[in-house]
This record gives sequence, structure tokens and C-alpha cells, in this order.
Amino acid sequence: MLILNRAKPRYQPDVNRFLALCGRNYALILRWLPRDWPEGQKLRAQGTKGHLLLTLQENTRYTQLVEISRPLGGEPLVRDPKLLVRIYHDAKLAEVLTGQQISLLSAVYDYPNVCMYQSDEKYQVNAFLEDLLTIGCRHALAVQS
Repeated sequence: MLILNRAKPRYQPDVNRFLALCGRNYALILRWLPRDWPEGQKLRAQGTKGHLLLTLQENTRYTQLVEISRPLGGEPLVRDPKLLVRIYHDAKLAEVLTGQQISLLSAVYDYPNVCMYQSDEKYQVNAFLEDLLTIGCRHALAVQS
């Protein structure tokens, strides 16, 4: 009997693919953001399936920090999904910094791990942002302050 030790190769992030995703997120999020948006102001993006709340938390010369949340209507068992997104205007990128339960996203996680994050968790959370923004644009969300 021949036993082969086939260890799964360690995950290597594809930087070009990740930067392309962040570039698409930047283009999508610019459709929603007003030019003169004061810090702390909340915007409500209303769609046919609900709404998103966007809050500008930080505004600097080249970057903005925006919290995007999806209120679920007070369901006690499920927390409202939230993402903290850094928008880099000089690089034309938008990257998720934190997710619902993840304080700072790492580029790669060992798998398995205690929190059961996927090896490419950072990419997946940014792909979720792309889906969220794409659905919002497809359903013609109207932004209200």
C-alpha cells in the first residue's frame, strides 16, 4: 500500500486580481457618493429590496473612510451587516478594512483557524462589497441625506 502525503499548497493571494476588484469597487461606490459630503453625515440609499446606510467617518485630501450598513429591521438574532471601507482617491481603489466580526482583515489566514476564516477572507469580503454595490446600482438606488 502506497501512502502519499499531499499537503495542500499554502494560499498565495493574487495581488493583481485583488487590486482589480478594489478598482471596480471604487468605480461603483463613486456612483453613490456626493462630492461635498461633510464628515459624520449619513446617507440613505433606498432600493426596492431595502436600504443601505452610508456614513462618512473620515475625510482627508486623498482618502475617505465610509461605513456601509444594511439595517435588517431590528431582527434580534441577526446583527445588521456592516463594512468599513477606505476609499483611496489617488489610487482609485476602495478596500474593505473591517467586516462584521473581523476587526482588521489579513491578506492570508492559515486554514483551519480558530475563527474559521477562509484563507482568502479579505478577497471574499471585498467581493461581497462588489456584489452589494452592483445590486444597489442595478436596482437604481436613490441616495438621500
